[in-house]
Amino acid sequence: MQPTTPEPYSAPGKAVWPTVAVPGRPGSAPEAALAADERAPDTVPADQPVEEAVPDPEPTYGSELLNELRSQIAQFVILPSQQALDAVTLWVAATHLQPAWQHAPRLAVVGPAKRCGKSRLLDVLTETVHEPMLTINTTPAAIFRSITDEPPTLLVDEADTIFGTPKQAEKNEEMRGLLNAGHQRNRYVTRVVGNDHTPHRFATFAMAALAGIGDLPDTIMDRSVVIRMRRRAEGESVKPFRSRRDTPALHDLRDRIAAWIRPLLDEAADLEPAMPVEDRAADTWEPLVIVADLAAGPWPRLARAACAQMVAAEAAAEEDHPSSARILADIRRVFVAQREVDSLSTDELLHHLRQDLEGPWAEWGRNGLSPRELGSLLRDFDIRPGNVRLADGTQRKGYTRNKFLDAWRRYCPTVHPVGTGPARSEG
Repeated sequence: MQPTTPEPYSAPGKAVWPTVAVPGRPGSAPEAALAADERAPDTVPADQPVEEAVPDPEPTYGSELLNELRSQIAQFVILPSQQALDAVTLWVAATHLQPAWQHAPRLAVVGPAKRCGKSRLLDVLTETVHEPMLTINTTPAAIFRSITDEPPTLLVDEADTIFGTPKQAEKNEEMRGLLNAGHQRNRYVTRVVGNDHTPHRFATFAMAALAGIGDLPDTIMDRSVVIRMRRRAEGESVKPFRSRRDTPALHDLRDRIAAWIRPLLDEAADLEPAMPVEDRAADTWEPLVIVADLAAGPWPRLARAACAQMVAAEAAAEEDHPSSARILADIRRVFVAQREVDSLSTDELLHHLRQDLEGPWAEWGRNGLSPRELGSLLRDFDIRPGNVRLADGTQRKGYTRNKFLDAWRRYCPTVHPVGTGPARSEG
């Protein structure tokens, strides 16, 4: 049975099929359909984005392979969105061209609970990626000794058992360091080997997929294409995965993808595609976009749509996380509600934060967020309290608005725009 998946945010290009003329129904003739579909760009409605009016490149054999791979994945796993399904498809294909990449994107497959399809997705990835290396009870030393100029694809299931608690994370700090360093080419670890303890450099560069309950460490999530899995709802069904029956077809598809893309290695290494995002997100998504550009057809458009929307979704999730930009975003809302006053006392700021029923601050700790905890959260952004003069002329410990301006522009620019001029006094 074919799985049901959510409607895509960005619909793929439609094939043009001649319509059948229906008596008494004007406009149903084939000529009318072709006229509607082949209209010139200058007849596109004004409210239609310009980029949607640009036709997709001609599809290639590679685009057919990606279509087939996407269908195979969708048989066994229901991804949270069409964009996520496109991203996983492109990520799998990108593993077969790792020597071409400057950055090795991680695939973070996370979910809020068990039975969300995380392990099943890893089952399918194992049979389709380049040289899969399952890291069950594998030491970091064994992993970086297995990475060569033709690196394997690392697959880590139940990553929450490695990083889930502070004690586990501390115990596995070397594994996290390996995964962080391996995101970028030419990042090595040095170890002594042999009886004479000769220093030796080991490569770390390799693509990796990690699956687990809850978010992975921030340093890994920031280097990942994040797939947030959900438990299947009533009425959603997938095909059971059976190794003996399904592996041969997946291996055949894997080999055809490798045969198509490997001769394009030099071309892929030289490409610098236009990206819809910047900085580390662009580094992470670039291999997927390059694969899409090589395949042509609708894939360049689908890849950029997935990139823009999924990166934006993770940025919004980061703003909601109490230990990151959430505190800055909520303080920004407080200052806006108070008509952009020059300063607020610590007590008044905490009062407004705790009044937000949707925020975590009223239940932070035993008695809500304390002055000391507020200072600790803001210290990461180089924002510290001091003596401030309030609107009534008194002086108290608090925070001035101008100390937040740079952090607001950098970490939560979408909450409320921040002007470049001085704050106006409401005294």
